[in-house]
Amino acid sequence: MKTVNLLHNPKAGDKEHSEETLIKQIESHGFKVIYSSVKEKGWKDIDPEVDFLIVAGGDGTVRKVSVALLERDLHLPVAVLPKGTANNIGKALEISGKEKDIIASWRKETARKFDVGKIHGHHETMYFLEGFGFGVFPKLMNDMREGADKKDVSPEERIDNALHVLHDVIENYKAKNCQILIDGVDHSGNFLLVEVMNTPSLGPNLDLNPLANTNDGEFEVILIAETQREKFATYIWDKIRDGNTPFTFSTLKAKELTITWEGVHAHVDDEVIKDIKGVVFEVKVIDGALQFYVPEKSTTISND
Repeated sequence: MKTVNLLHNPKAGDKEHSEETLIKQIESHGFKVIYSSVKEKGWKDIDPEVDFLIVAGGDGTVRKVSVALLERDLHLPVAVLPKGTANNIGKALEISGKEKDIIASWRKETARKFDVGKIHGHHETMYFLEGFGFGVFPKLMNDMREGADKKDVSPEERIDNALHVLHDVIENYKAKNCQILIDGVDHSGNFLLVEVMNTPSLGPNLDLNPLANTNDGEFEVILIAETQREKFATYIWDKIRDGNTPFTFSTLKAKELTITWEGVHAHVDDEVIKDIKGVVFEVKVIDGALQFYVPEKSTTISND
């Protein structure tokens, strides 16, 4: 019998995703469960007998657990039960469907390597799974803090509200200068958005990166200039109306970047980073730093 450590964000989801319900669901598939709440101290103390980790929560919880593994140089596979609002990481891993089927798939131990971004230059080393960027997204995150804890709002309503706020941000945001070297080539200019992305989608399920491959050893860099403001705003408005306008802004591949942003905010996944003016960020990809259990239809590696 495999022993698993369930790392749970009890604030994600509802009573159907309680500690007791989750443990019962997972044990019914033949696993021995050790439970930890990521909201309590000591959750990082992983039992050495654990075969793999289960993360039940949203993108922020997946990142929190992943960073803990990276910082401790632990190489345990991670299984994800997506329970957040956007679940961009779960979508990147093609994890969908009924919970019982997701849990059953873990018995096959089909794993996918997952690249991670490592950032130097700020007060401490930072990591990202989804994206690292500047401009309208950090502004959106700041603007969305008010009302973020409302419990009577559905995930769909949160995403719709975020898209409306983003549309307003795009129309009013002042483009800022970015000094950026991508694999040694200068692409500096004035931009509304600079995003170094690893997953296909970011924030409120925005599919900004159709070229994404989370295990190819490269990032995709999206640069949206002042001259593209109207086009970007139109794209977001079409998303609000459930349109299918494809994302057609230019995308550059990258392994290493050096970035300095004129503004004062950046974001690392779902976290806003302040006081960055003048900071020179150095970004590198850590090829295949993590392993996630995925359905068999996904691109996989053997898990020896």
